[in-house]
Amino acid sequence: MPPIAPATSGTSTRPYLIRALHDWCTDNGFTPYLAVFVDARVQVPMEYVKNNEIVLNVGFEATSALKLGNEMVEFKARFGGSSREIVVPIDHVIAIYARENGQGMAFPMPTDAASPADGAAVLGAVAPAATPRGPRLALTDVSESSQGSFSASDTSLPPPEPPTGGRPSLKRVK
Repeated sequence: MPPIAPATSGTSTRPYLIRALHDWCTDNGFTPYLAVFVDARVQVPMEYVKNNEIVLNVGFEATSALKLGNEMVEFKARFGGSSREIVVPIDHVIAIYARENGQGMAFPMPTDAASPADGAAVLGAVAPAATPRGPRLALTDVSESSQGSFSASDTSLPPPEPPTGGRPSLKRVK
């Protein structure tokens, strides 16, 4: 009988959760956005990076050749009218959420940026205190001023405000 692997071994759940939430957004007519921690391993248009972060629209209408793999998220998208190749290591995805209602999931910062265990925090709760550097994500009322994010399909304007009515939205808490 082969030995049973300890519960702590195995692959990361992050790529599976990202694919599941992307599917959920798509199935419900929402626009999936990825919040990404940017460092030298990430290939994105650096002119749209703020505070080592970028928010990308990963909906099928905004991307071509989208691959949500176990190691990388890869796709082509238009930024300012020109097509760009986007490559994001899966551990650099710090959140995936629906633009329209803010529902989604936040993840710990990459291990080379911080040293939390690989897990996830559901949006609505502040990200674990084990992430001392980088943003913490929390739900906010949409009536508060929203932070602009860039859509991979059109970065000239921030996305439209989500509908009001007390629904949550994603906001960085420092």
